[in-house]
Parts: sequence; structure tokens; C-alpha cells
Amino acid sequence: MEGVKTIRTVMDRALGGINVFLFACMVAVGTYQILVRYLFNRPSTVSEELLTYLFTWMALLAAAYVFGKREHMRMGFLADKLGKQKRASLDIAIEILIFIFAAVVLVYGGIQITSLTMAQKTASLGIPMGYVYCVVPLCGLLIMVYSVLNVIGLVCGDGRDWVALDKRK
Repeated sequence: MEGVKTIRTVMDRALGGINVFLFACMVAVGTYQILVRYLFNRPSTVSEELLTYLFTWMALLAAAYVFGKREHMRMGFLADKLGKQKRASLDIAIEILIFIFAAVVLVYGGIQITSLTMAQKTASLGIPMGYVYCVVPLCGLLIMVYSVLNVIGLVCGDGRDWVALDKRK
């Protein structure tokens, strides 16, 4: 169980750090864009496109991070009425469904869209669009790993010491 905690901690810190870095980049690029637009009266198309892609990456990586912390939105009005054992079974079933979704839609579909768009270049930056889309299968893999960690935590006990299940009383 200690290894699971270590993996989760490393992933959480890495994703948190990456998201902070992406947000800092967005602030810097956004400030540059505002200064160039208003001081020189000449908008920067490169910064606008870069902001869009940085935001996309940050949003998807933050979604994986929040999923890993089990702080995502859920409608638990029915699940909260179940007993501890039935709720654990339901949580495991939900984690398995999320794992399958992440594997099929995010990883498989993400790889397909990434490979399809490698020949297409972005308008201002001139980089392959596949580089922009490669975050989709990456986030799918992260969500799959988090799902496995969540199931291990649920099977080996309720995992209250390392998963935010105590918010789900």
C-alpha cells in the first residue's frame, strides 16, 4: 500500500507542477499579447494561438489531476444512501467504467487523432497539430493509472488515508 501512496504522490506533484508551469506560461504570454496589442497596436497571432494550446493542455491535465484527487464533480445522491460495502462495490464498478472510457476514447481515440493530424500544421506556430492533440492520450493514460490506484485503494480498505473518500460520507 505504501508503493501506491508513493506513486499517487509523485503523480500528483508532477501534474500539479506542470499545471502551475502552464498557467505561469499563460500569464506571461497573455501579458505579452496585451502589451503588444495596446502599446504597438499590432496583435500577435502567435501568442493568441499559443494561449489557446496552453489552455487546452492545462485544462486536460488539470482534469486528470482532479480525477486523481477524486475531487471531480459527481452526483452522489443515490450512492450516498448505500451501505459501506455496496458503495465500495459501486465505486469499483465506476472506476472500471472510467478506465474503459479512458482507454477507448482518450487513449485509442487520442492516438488516432494525433496520428491523423501530424501532417497538418498550425496556422501561426507552424508545428504539427498532432503535438497539440498528444495531450489527449497522455491524459487518458494518467486517468487509467489513477483508476487502477483508486481500485487498489478501495479493495485494500476504504483508502481514507490517501484518497479523498472522506468527503463522500
